[in-house]
Order: sequence, then structure tokens, then C-alpha cells
Amino acid sequence: MKRISILLLILFTFLASAAWPQAQSQRKHKFITFNAPHAGKGPGQGTTTGGIGAGGAILGSYVDAGSVSHGFLRTPDGTITEFDAPDAGGGPGQGTVALGMNTALAIVGYYVDASNALHGFLRSRHGEFTKVDAPGAGNGSGQGTVPGDINPAGTIAGVYDDEGGQGHGFLRARDGTFTEFDVPGEGPGDNTWFGSFYGLTPAGAFVGPYLDANGVLHGWLRVADGTITEFDAPDAGGGSGQGTLPFCINGGGAIAGYYVDAGNVSHGFLRAEDGTITEFDAPGAGGAGTGTAVWSVNPRGEIAGQYTDANNVTHGFQRSPQGKFTEFDAPGAGKGSGQGTQVAGNNPEGAVTGWAVDKNNVAHGFLRLADDER
Repeated sequence: MKRISILLLILFTFLASAAWPQAQSQRKHKFITFNAPHAGKGPGQGTTTGGIGAGGAILGSYVDAGSVSHGFLRTPDGTITEFDAPDAGGGPGQGTVALGMNTALAIVGYYVDASNALHGFLRSRHGEFTKVDAPGAGNGSGQGTVPGDINPAGTIAGVYDDEGGQGHGFLRARDGTFTEFDVPGEGPGDNTWFGSFYGLTPAGAFVGPYLDANGVLHGWLRVADGTITEFDAPDAGGGSGQGTLPFCINGGGAIAGYYVDAGNVSHGFLRAEDGTITEFDAPGAGGAGTGTAVWSVNPRGEIAGQYTDANNVTHGFQRSPQGKFTEFDAPGAGKGSGQGTQVAGNNPEGAVTGWAVDKNNVAHGFLRLADDER
């Protein structure tokens, strides 16, 4: 699906920002590293995480030795359960991708079938699967349905492509009823994206970015009554591939993400419930083509993300509500270009999950335990 490939390109290409004048924490933190039992050990393979819930359950995916993707759930006691959606394809680039999870450990994501079409799924905490396809979704190669997140009420949020390749957003209620929507400023094509795992609130507010007809990115917020608000970070660039990318929202309505400026440098932002936007940069972030990216904001207002330095190596960070940064590197993270620490997000307790890309370009999951002195 073009949406996924373009989004990943943006995520790993436009991580950029300038220095931020806040003190950095130098405390050491306890890390737990882990791998899905059947994860591959070659370049581009291994274990990645999608997010961490309250209490410490971690959702993720892994790529096996045959370059097929599979989902997994890691419970707080360290037990890892691997799973595949029924009808998932078994060829390279196919398989199961887990994206969202609620407090009841219901999991959503998508799978790529043998024809390379995408289908959504809902997995109950007991391992039962329900297929989730939006009514208007296409069934051609690269088309289909991508659920991004599920909230405690069982509402699923995501996006889909129709048969003509046009993207649309959707919400699926617990009873299976779909509500489809379009962001007013969206350009032609599959250009509406979503914030997975941390992009949907218990009240049903849903955020993400979209591309306009000129290839510029803008943020959108859809609340439960269907009202859609579009917004941009004040210093976001207006060129193709530049703009504003929100990926997360907490229960209080705070939205976070990053923006790409006119020099192709990315910076973090936090948008308060009243619409006020605060921009920030992680210390040590590089210049053009590198910088700061944000993936989650927890109920306390702690923001988790990563930055890319001038050598194209990534590092994790957590930013306190007062603007204090704690930077970190996961054990085993490589120090070469394109390697380092990738952050997926944080939970209400302040624990952070993500993955380290080692010196051999293999991914390994990590859990960074919460700081008791927050």
C-alpha cells in the first residue's frame, strides 16, 4: 500500500531538528531487551514494537528469516505470544502487522494476503480473529483496509483505499458498524494517514496527517461528533514532503507529533487542547534530513520519541511536561548510519518501548522501565 511505504519513508528520512536549550538527564535506566522467538537474524529482519499499554503489555511485529511479517504480544511477565491472521500471505513482504491495542488486550492491525491485498483484523485477548474490511475498500494489490488503533470501548480507527486508489478514514463501532470519512483538504490518492496505537482516545477522538494536492502535509483531528479540525505547526514548511505530522493524542486532548520545515529539518510539537502549539527539538539532533520525531504523549504529558544526529544515528528521548529531556540509547544499538535506537512510545507509567538496530542492521525489541523519580 502506497500509504504505508510513503509514510515509512517520511518517518525514517525526515527525522530532523536543531538544539534545544533544556538540561538533559544523565541518570541510568534499566533496560530489558527481547526478541520474538522466531524473529529472523539477517539485515532488515528482527523484532520491532508498536507501543506499550498501561501495565506494561507490549505489542509488536517481527520479520522472520523468510522476510515474512508476524504479530506478537509481550505480557509484563516477559511471555511472548506470536500470532498470524488467518489468510495472511507467506511470501516475502507479506504476513501480519500488528498496530493497535486496548486495555483489554484486543489487538488490531492488517495482513497482506497472497495477492498482496491488505485486510484488517481484530484479535481478541483469547486469540480469536475477526476480519475487518471497510465496505468500500478495494481488493487489488496494494489496496485494502488498515486499522490503526482500538480504544477501550472497542471502537477501531483506521484508513482504507477504494478501488480507484483514493484514501478514506474510518471508524468501526464494537457492533461492526462502519463510519467512513474524508479530510476536506486531502489531495487525490491514498493521502489520509493515521496515528496508530496512540492515535485514538477513549472518547473517540482520532488524529493523523494528510497530504494535500501539492504534496504538503497537514494535521487533522476528528472528534466523536464527526467534526474535523485541520492544523499546522507554525514553522512547518510548505514544500512537497514538508509540513505537519501528528501521530498521537492523550485522553486530555493533547496532540503531539513532528513537523518538517522549509529546510527539510524536522522538529517536535505539542498541541494543547486549546490549540496552542509548542515546538521543540531534542538536544543533539542534526540538521537537514535528520532531527526530532515524536510518537506518543502519555496522560502526564510526557512525550516519547527519537532524534537523528548529524551522523544519521538515532537515539531515544523522553520529554517531561516541563520541557526536560532524557536521552538514551538501547543496549546493543549500532552506531553506524541508519542504526541506533528507534522509539515506539511510552505508557501512563512512563515506561518506553521501541527497538534497537544493531551493527548488523538487525532489530531487537527493548523496554525502558519508568523512572521512579519522575
